[in-house]
Amino acid sequence: MADPKGFLTTGREVAETRPVGERVKDWNEVYVPGSLLPIISKQAGRCMDCGIPFCHSGCPLGNLIPEWNDYAYREDWSAASERLHATNNFPEFTGRLCPAPCESACVLGINQPAVTIKNVEVSIIDKAWDSGDVTPQPPERLSGKTVAVIGSGPAGLAAAQQLTRAGHTVAVFERADRIGGLLRYGIPEFKMEKSHINRRIEQMRAEGTKFRTEVEIGKDLDAAKLRRRYDAVVIAAGATVSRDLPVPGRELNGVHFAMEYLPLANKVQEGDLTVSPITAEGKHVVVIGGGDTGADCVGTAHRQGAASVTQLEIMPQPGEERNASQPWPTFPMLYKVTSAHEEGGERIYSVSTTHFEGDEDGNVQSLHLIEVEFKDGKLEQKAGTERVIPAQLVTLAMGFTGTDQANGLVQQFGLELDARGNIARDEDYATNVDGVYVAGDAGRGQSLIVWAIAEGRSAARGVDRFLTGTSALHAPIRPTDRSLMV
Repeated sequence: MADPKGFLTTGREVAETRPVGERVKDWNEVYVPGSLLPIISKQAGRCMDCGIPFCHSGCPLGNLIPEWNDYAYREDWSAASERLHATNNFPEFTGRLCPAPCESACVLGINQPAVTIKNVEVSIIDKAWDSGDVTPQPPERLSGKTVAVIGSGPAGLAAAQQLTRAGHTVAVFERADRIGGLLRYGIPEFKMEKSHINRRIEQMRAEGTKFRTEVEIGKDLDAAKLRRRYDAVVIAAGATVSRDLPVPGRELNGVHFAMEYLPLANKVQEGDLTVSPITAEGKHVVVIGGGDTGADCVGTAHRQGAASVTQLEIMPQPGEERNASQPWPTFPMLYKVTSAHEEGGERIYSVSTTHFEGDEDGNVQSLHLIEVEFKDGKLEQKAGTERVIPAQLVTLAMGFTGTDQANGLVQQFGLELDARGNIARDEDYATNVDGVYVAGDAGRGQSLIVWAIAEGRSAARGVDRFLTGTSALHAPIRPTDRSLMV
């Protein structure tokens, strides 16, 4: 145990953010660089090293949280990094992007603010990179087997790294022009600077993983041919089909999916574009959808100089405290104020969009909404609550409905789908096609980054067993496992 009295003597402190007026003028991460390290050892000392660490149940990766908290408290950063990497290929991603279900399951959180697990995690990995503790781990020998991984998001990268280290020759195919999937083009720079992805990719290249960009399996390369070329295939193509809003006026100019809007802003930061073709500058912006993707749109609109930003959510506003229906250690639905929300804008709950109106040139100008409420489990509109708000740019951030089937990948492989439209798989992550496996959102449906990495690691074990008959790779979850929620 790090500090037996730490949870009694030390209060919770989190990462310090830069002033709003400063950070909305750039695209750098919102946190003050280096602000965590002076406080993080004491924060790690708040961990009680519980007899039953429920934080393990909250995190699908099975992170050894009390162990690396202890090392961080003692400032043994090399040992902390080793324990962190034992279960997580990319803690610099999860430490910045994960909503931290581990903290919701923290035993201290029963009656006190939980341990800042996420902040400890990112401090350990950043220190490890700075001190040179993160090095390539190439395999001692090659198996002679080849694996193709389709998709370079967190699930695909985790599967590729695990299989490369197991001795297989792995090639990752990505349809975009850069590696990273939604980590690259769906996550704004202010949440995670892309330098973190770039150095992981270089580590993986040094280990032997090959990367092929601008190759879309199903369009640029027939899936059946890919299967014949490789001994095994891992599909980690994500759930990239955005949920639409079929209301009158949807066809107007200026109404876009979030994943049309956000990637262009990231391409500006990559230097590919001078100005985004879809910009919020000087416009009244409405973001439909109250989740993390919606918050990303809000923060992006602020940095592009929006005249106003309004975020709409069809569900009621969550409370700031757990309610009886979401007891510890489940992951509760709580009211969140992200860094993007701190920067301004209005949030409106319990409303539904009825239609859009445009000008004579076909550009969206306003949005009509109505208040809604749940009655007997059904969503009903409240008469007399209609109103109109200005909207010259609308982003639809209402989640995703499944993996892309338009490119022919599913049909060319001959894959079976489950009842939810995801690619079906068995307990080893194997599809109905021999040697073809699926990991991440393509098989699970839209989920969190920690689940994607856990799926990538678990699917890699299934592939390794298929290729060699046995495997020593870590498989933290089964395909049927779900979040600790009620």
